[in-house]
This record gives sequence, structure tokens and C-alpha cells, in this order.
Amino acid sequence: MDTSEAIHPDRVGPMIIQEAWGTIGKALALDHMNGVYVCRGERASLAFVFLGEDLFRMKLFMGREPDLSTTIAVLPRESRPLEAEIEETERVWKLSAGHLVLEIEKQSCAVSVFDLEERLIARQNNISWNPRGAIHSVYDMPGDSHFYGLGEKASFLDKRGERYTMWNTDVYAPHMPEIEALYESIPLLVHLHGQCSYGIFLDNPGRTDFDMRSHGIAYTIGCSTGDYDIYFVYGPELKSVVRGYTELTGRIALPPKWALGYHQSRYSYMDQNEVLHLARTFREKEIPCDVIYLDIHYMDEYRVFTFDPVRFPDPEAMMAELKQLGIRIVPIVDPGVKKDPKYSVYREGVEQGHFSRKLEGDIFFGDVWPGTSAFADFTNDTASEWWGNLHKYYTDLGIPGIWNDMNEPAVFNASKTMDLDVMHGNNGNPKTHEELHNLYGLLMSKATYEGLKRNMDGQRPFVLTRAGYSGIQRYAAVWTGDNRSFWEHMALAMPMVLNMGLSGLAFAGPDIGGFAHHASAELLVRWTQMGVLFPYCRNHSSIGTLRQEPWSFGPEIEGILREYIGLRYRWMPHLYNLFHEASETGLPPMRPLLLEYQNDPHVTNLCDQFLVGSDVLAAPIYRPDTEHRAVYLPEGDWFDYWTGEKLAGGRHILAHAPLSVMPLYVKAGAVIAEGEPKLYADDRTDETLTLRVYGASAEEGFKASYSLYEDDGSSFDYASGVSSLIEFELRGEAGGLELSYRYERRGYAANRNLLRFALVCTAFKPSSVEGLGEITAEDAEHGREGWYVDAQTGGLMLQVQDTSQGAVFKLCG
Repeated sequence: MDTSEAIHPDRVGPMIIQEAWGTIGKALALDHMNGVYVCRGERASLAFVFLGEDLFRMKLFMGREPDLSTTIAVLPRESRPLEAEIEETERVWKLSAGHLVLEIEKQSCAVSVFDLEERLIARQNNISWNPRGAIHSVYDMPGDSHFYGLGEKASFLDKRGERYTMWNTDVYAPHMPEIEALYESIPLLVHLHGQCSYGIFLDNPGRTDFDMRSHGIAYTIGCSTGDYDIYFVYGPELKSVVRGYTELTGRIALPPKWALGYHQSRYSYMDQNEVLHLARTFREKEIPCDVIYLDIHYMDEYRVFTFDPVRFPDPEAMMAELKQLGIRIVPIVDPGVKKDPKYSVYREGVEQGHFSRKLEGDIFFGDVWPGTSAFADFTNDTASEWWGNLHKYYTDLGIPGIWNDMNEPAVFNASKTMDLDVMHGNNGNPKTHEELHNLYGLLMSKATYEGLKRNMDGQRPFVLTRAGYSGIQRYAAVWTGDNRSFWEHMALAMPMVLNMGLSGLAFAGPDIGGFAHHASAELLVRWTQMGVLFPYCRNHSSIGTLRQEPWSFGPEIEGILREYIGLRYRWMPHLYNLFHEASETGLPPMRPLLLEYQNDPHVTNLCDQFLVGSDVLAAPIYRPDTEHRAVYLPEGDWFDYWTGEKLAGGRHILAHAPLSVMPLYVKAGAVIAEGEPKLYADDRTDETLTLRVYGASAEEGFKASYSLYEDDGSSFDYASGVSSLIEFELRGEAGGLELSYRYERRGYAANRNLLRFALVCTAFKPSSVEGLGEITAEDAEHGREGWYVDAQTGGLMLQVQDTSQGAVFKLCG
């Protein structure tokens, strides 16, 4: 006998009904109160808030009053919103505030953004939504448009002609341009056209989409659930967009200096003896290294906050020896907590209500490495604090850093993640996982960072994460996930990390050598040459693949890798300076040429070379059996780092690069701060500093300057003034040069007595230096003040006392 199921609609066949998309309709009124301007439409309204001279917020809402709360991505603002001048015409309302003018068309509620010279910057033509809550907006896309940002995405630097989804996803399949969603979701689109640029940040942690492919003359932004909440950041320079976006969502916390060193990892170093042997080998071979990672096999049956008692019987003793060697451990911690009533972490999480649950109250369980597992609900501060405090287990062992993986969150099921109907507590404002999915990794890393910080007695923690959302840069470095040992993936790493830098993720990098598949000796060399100049520098490889430690391919390869890893450590003062700049301005240490040469048409999609800071250009070899490559040098004069050859910019050159050489160039007038060779970054036994100036010229108008930031590299004392800033300047005069240095502040005393200045790649040779006598290189090695010409490089070397008063020296021709 049939039941009513026999006439279930799905058995009858599809019912084809045209889905009706709604629009705002006509603008009916413009209200304003307390810095909020509301355009009231027939079916919805738009709220506008001018947050700064180049920044405004626009939010679509139904009902009478807008909800102007934000996600955790947006930092609280101390300043009041700007007041706008309102002008009404028959056709539009105009809102003018700061450097921007908004025109809202009465007929359609289309919004155009102009600068003060009435140049059109952007135009949002319409916003529409369907009955299920998906929202779609359309923006003008001029013919000269270029697109950047969007965080961690594959393919080239310029994203015109691409479409991407923001939905944090565990992707082990090879990363290819066709993959639209990876582990990170940074919904910031940077649009460059003509002489101006702007950024649009859609603060929605659900599934969102950016489509620069499908519509020819327009690009679209959409979300499948949640709010259409836009922040518009005007340039017109790209640097201003990066600064403005990172002012909105936060900048990197100044990392501990050891986190900038070379890191070695593998899935997995299987036991305590292997880890100690690895560390001893680095020291015996005099290859610098700061960190060894422990992947999932260090745990007791993959229970987080444990060590396997057989594989790692005495972690305390292991940590003590590693500390003597100057090497730290960073263990992996995943969000999945094994379902086991005898396991204290699981028991506490259940008893105290810290795990994610369905609406009906059942804990959500998913399969990951430990088997059936529960997942903390990091949207609740109580759960986050509980999770953070669990890290005392690691800090008591002397572990200062944690690696958060699988935190999309990844689950071994068909959807690859947590059920969308999981109900997160969200500090009393419950929302589904579908609405908050992309926040999970950010909130986990925040809990981890804050827990470490509470338990590290004033020392800076380090967190590495795979998943995140806008604002993740405040808590963690980001690596690009499970890449492959493919030449194509080495090439892909450059535009990925460059766009991450433009998206606020200043501390980022790929697995050097590639994670899965088998690296060759040549690939490892070329990838390491490139990787030591990326902000985050880790070699990582998968179980069952060829080993990738620097000595894995014999003495010749080991020697090349030692030299390039050593270069990173010699440049550590310069790199640390760039990280300090990133913490102050948001500008990344690794930059596309576009960021410094925005109006150069040759660099709009140039992504197989990059800048370190503003004045060092790296052009890696990223194809096998290749010893030559084209390199584009922007305007100005450049010097080959290895040979000192002077090269005119504004053109392409052909670089010769045998296996031991990666093409590297320094711009005339640049200064690089170099330290002494070290085996680990925070070795303070000798902090002697050499400021290397390139292309000094004894001509009127020549000037080279450099500001060097220093602190202890490990604590938060810098926040209370325990830091130093040295201002250095070299100025050309008729027939000579004037060199000066002074301390803007000296709250931190480096362990050195001498400062060195090296004028390299210069034809200038002084006859005398006022205040300094001429010495020999041997005298300099014995610590004498003076100047001499280096016999090997031909460069001029000056060695002076490092005094708080600073000094001025005249170099006479």
C-alpha cells in the first residue's frame, strides 16, 4: 500500500519556477544621524559611514535600522566617523567627505565614487538578492582594469579574467589555476585602472565570490549567505590601499627574530632520536637553522597536547639539548580532539561545554587524524580561552611556537568540513557554520597566540596557520599549504605570496622544495635560492618522498644551500627592519614590482621576479636545466649583487645564472644592513653591523638614507620603548661625500662597539676622511677605527665607534 510518500514532490519531477531577484529600487530618502548616512530605497536601504579620508563603509540592510556591528576582522576604531557634506540634485544625492565624493542615483540606487577632481574611481551599478538570501553586486570594469589581492589564490599576479570563491577548503589535490578556493579566504579585491587604485573588502565570513571573468565590462561580488558589508579603501597609490586595508584589519605583530630564520620540517620526524640527530647535523655542518617542526606523529595516537611516550619518551630532555643548540621546536596542533572519555582534553571540553554543537544540543563529531573527534567552538571567548590555556603544556617544555593545521576546519567527509548546520554560540549571538565558516581558522590562531602569550613570561609567541580570514595577520604567519615538488608550483609560489602581501599577509611563504612528490637536487637548489628571500622560510616534505634536508643531495648541493641560507642570516638586520616596517605600515617585505612602479606598464602582471623591500630585485630560475633568463629592471641604475656590474634600468636584460647563482640586483642608492654570519637568528654574541651602500656618487644631488630599527628580537619590551632607531645618510657634495649617523632613540643597546659602512659598486675613492685615519684590513679585523679600500671588492670601508652621539664624516676626493 502506498503512503503519502508516493506523491513526494521530488518524484513528480522538477517544478520550473523563475527565481525572482530583488533590487533596492528607487531611492526614496537620505537620512543621517551620528555619522551614519542611510539611503532608503523601495525594498532595502544602504548605510554609509565615512571612516577616514579615503575609507568608507557601505552596508545593505532590510528593515528600519542598520546593524553596524562588525566581524573580528575589523579593528575597533577610536576616531569618530567623518561628517559628510550633502548636496541634492534632481538626479543624485552627493556625499562629500575627506578625499571622496559619493553619488547615489535616485532612479536606481547605483553608487559612483569620485575623487575631489571629479574623476570616476568606481561605480557599483546595482545590488540584487534572491529569496534564499544570496546577494549579488555589479561594478564597472574599464578596459584597462587590473585586479590584485584576494589572498591565497593560484594563477598569475593580475586576476583579470579569473573567478574565485572564498570558502576555506582543505585542498590536497595539486594547486592549479582552476582551483577557485584554497585554505585562506581574504575577501579583498584591489582594482587598478588608469592612474588610480582602490580596494573593496567584503566583510562576510560565509561563502563569497569575486568574478572578473564572466561579464566583459563588469565584475561582480556576491555572497550566498550573510551580509553585504563593503569597506571601500581608496589609493590612488597601491601602497595607500595596502596601508588603509591593514589599518582597518590590523597589521602583523612584530615576530620573534628566530621566526625569521630557516625552518626545517617533514611529515614526519618520527622520534626523539631523529629530531636530535637532525639538529646536531645542522650544527656539525654549520648550516643555519632556527626551528624544527613536529608533524602529527609526535602525538600519542594523534591526541593534541600530548607526546607519544614511546617515540618521544623524554621531551623535556630533548628540548634542553635543542636549546643549547639554538634550535626551537614548533609542533603541529589541529582542532580535532579525539573522542575518548579517558582523555582529559576531551573530557574537559564536554563537561565545560566548549565543543561545537548542533542546534538540538548534540556535539558535532567528524573524522580526522585521531578518528572520531570534537571541535572547539572558537566563536565563544570562553572556549577560546580554555583552548589557549591548554598550551601551557607546551610552554612549560620551552616550546614558543605552534603550527595550526587542518583548521579550515578540515573533516574527512564528503563536504570536507564541518556540517553547515552546526550552531556556533558566537558569544551569545548564535550563527550557523555556513555563516561563519571562514572565521574558524582565524579564531583558532587567535586563541593559540593569546594562550601562548599568557604563558610565555613576556616573550613573543609564533603561530603558523593554514587557514584564516582577514585579520589573521595579527596572530599568525601563513604558509600556502600542500604544494608539490613541481617546477610549476615553484613558479606559482611567487604570485601567490605577492598577492598575499597585497592582502595584508606580510608573513607568508610556501613549503620550500615542495611538500608532496619528489624534489630533485636542482629543484631544491632553485627553490631554496628563491625561498630564503620570502618572508616565511620553511623546507617541508611529505612522508614517502625523497628527503629535502640541505645535505640530502651530496656535498655540492649542500654547499650551495649553505651559502643561500647563510645569506638570509647575514641579511637578518635588513629583513627584521622590513618586518618592523610591515608592523607599522602594512607594506610587505616581499613585494611585486607593481607596488613600487605602479605606472610602469611592464609590471602590471610581472610575477616571476619580485622585490625584497623597495630596492632589492630577485629573479629566480624556475625551470629545469636553465642557466639564462630574461630579467626586467625598472627605471634607475641597478647593480648585479654578485659581480657589481652596473646596469641601466627601464629595460630587459639576459641574466646568466649557473646552478650556484640566482640573479639578484640592488638599486643604486640602496642601503642594506648586514650582520655577522650566525647559526641561529637571535644569537646576540656579536651584533656588529655593516651598512652597505650601493653606487655612491660624489655629485650634488646624490643621497642615500636608511633607518634601522633594533630591539632584543624576543620580548615585548619594545612596546614600552626598549628599542633603537638609527638614522643613516650619505650625501654627495662637490668632489666628495658626507656620511652621518645618529640615534633617533637608543632604548636598546646592541652587543657591539663598532659600526661599519661599506660603499660598494662605486668609483669614488677618497684621498682622506676627516676624523678618521687610513688603516689596513688587518687593522679593521682587530677593531681599529678608520677607513680602507677593500682589496677584493674595491669598495670603501669605514669602521667607527658606535656611540649614542652619532658622528659626521667628510670623505674628500
